Amino acid sequence: MSKLFIISQQHQQQTNAIKEGINLAKQLGLVPEIMSYSYESLSGDAYYNPRIAGVVREQVRADDSAAVKQQLSVLNANEVQFTNMWCKHLVEHVCEYVTPDKYAMMLKSIHESACFRPLDWQLIRHIKVPLMLLSNHPLHKANSILMALDLGTSDPLKQALNQDVITQAQQLAKATGCDLHLGYVVRFPQILRDMDIVNTHTLVKEAYQRYDSKIAKLGLDKEHVHILTGNADLCLFELSCRLKAQYLVIGARQREGIIGFMLGNTAESILERVRSNVLVVPHRLAD
Repeated sequence: MSKLFIISQQHQQQTNAIKEGINLAKQLGLVPEIMSYSYESLSGDAYYNPRIAGVVREQVRADDSAAVKQQLSVLNANEVQFTNMWCKHLVEHVCEYVTPDKYAMMLKSIHESACFRPLDWQLIRHIKVPLMLLSNHPLHKANSILMALDLGTSDPLKQALNQDVITQAQQLAKATGCDLHLGYVVRFPQILRDMDIVNTHTLVKEAYQRYDSKIAKLGLDKEHVHILTGNADLCLFELSCRLKAQYLVIGARQREGIIGFMLGNTAESILERVRSNVLVVPHRLAD
């Protein structure tokens, strides 16, 4: 049976990743496995004296392990496998360790940071399995799933990524009992909207007609199909709030190089404001 890899970082999360991860694993029919990562930046005697540094590391690891055991005890889930390790470079370890042949998904709480390249951005760019990021500010009484697709693409890789997003979203909807919605954004620069050169209502109407056959194959009610115009990240954020989406399922192309890091992508931009849990589907699933 495939596994759900749960990342636990004491002192670096607000949402209880262990509790939510075990619950989601049960719903999806996966085996939960917890990796508790410990790390503290040492200074003073602990930095210069290897013996003291070793004592500090073992104490931190012991405290973190005890915290995980306590949570598992409260959840009556003592049978769940968990491992603790001292790790400074979490992304490198996770991306090498978590492979599609062993794991169906990984899960962690969103890491809030003002850094240029925070932890979650790095994971999005390099993961090999779908990544569930738990919102620290979830919507109240959320009961739907919003999947974001690029209906207008003719790129084979993007089309394959669309299909992977659909598969993941449908599986999640079946497991959780949430209503499934489709969101597609016709990208339209703000400056053109302000100039009132193009009628956005006409663009939306034409998009519904143009992609009618693709939409029909999904078997969704018309009320569950939403086509909007504007900036993708802002439109999807507003739509997810309006629908009270518990989950937002989105694909990530994982662009490499300096330009990719500087420009970012929709999946990354959404993390800055989203209040839904975000399931990021990597493009490598489509390879």
